[in-house]
Amino acid sequence: MQVPAQFDYVKATSVDDAIAQLTRHGPESLLVAGGHSLLPMMKLRLANPETLVDINGLDELAHITVDGGQVRIGAMVRHADLLASPVIGEHFPIFTDAERLIADPIVRNRGTVGGSLCQADPSEDLSAAFSALRATAVIRSAEGQREVPVRDFHRGPYETAVGHGEILTEVRVPITPSTGSAYEKLERRAGDWAVASAGAVVRLEGSVVAEVGIGLTAVGAAHFTATEAEDSLRGREPTEANLAEAGRLAAAHCNPSADQRGPADYKRHLAGELTVRALRRAVTRISGGA
Repeated sequence: MQVPAQFDYVKATSVDDAIAQLTRHGPESLLVAGGHSLLPMMKLRLANPETLVDINGLDELAHITVDGGQVRIGAMVRHADLLASPVIGEHFPIFTDAERLIADPIVRNRGTVGGSLCQADPSEDLSAAFSALRATAVIRSAEGQREVPVRDFHRGPYETAVGHGEILTEVRVPITPSTGSAYEKLERRAGDWAVASAGAVVRLEGSVVAEVGIGLTAVGAAHFTATEAEDSLRGREPTEANLAEAGRLAAAHCNPSADQRGPADYKRHLAGELTVRALRRAVTRISGGA
């Protein structure tokens, strides 16, 4: 049986206390929330922290609130809470689509939004959804608070803008009118990591696409986005031909790797097809469709 290396354990009482504990215990300390990503890595000795700082009790990070023209989602919001939230369902169906396909009820009941983003797994679903929505990550340290666009948050596989002694506290998502969103995912079996996924957010002015966000997962897209595809659609009508061109560009500019889930050309094809499906459904939802 695989077991982690020995480590110390501290339970944080507040965000400030968690930051202080990280500072006190040095760069070999890590935060633990749901633990569904970190603990398996510790069992495989891919992560060997000397100290775990438990932030599960920090209710101050478990909020979903509307604040002016944005929704603030705390880092300790569980996947199940995001899925059940009427606020999220009203404004961001892309999350509802994605959360229904993430793992299983056990993981969704314990795993957190912040943990998913900070794990920065190339196959992680919420990173693509937040990137499509052009959300902003709020990061706190002993020196204060800073904001980082989610599109700049991920620096590479398993690497983010959160430095040691810092905590991702919340993600802020803008609410915009005349907007629809959707998420499409292909998985080998229910609850598995994606073979490929695409999320889309579309805002119309009249019959023209005023703004668009496209997020891709598991296909090697830089920062989980498809900027060339977005640029091709912005300022045009969302016709089938224009959606197909956006899908073609999304496929052309991603960089999938062959693995047990499929060869690279298959994943590239999926990136394009799922992008078109997500865009089509996002546009339909602007007018109240499903």
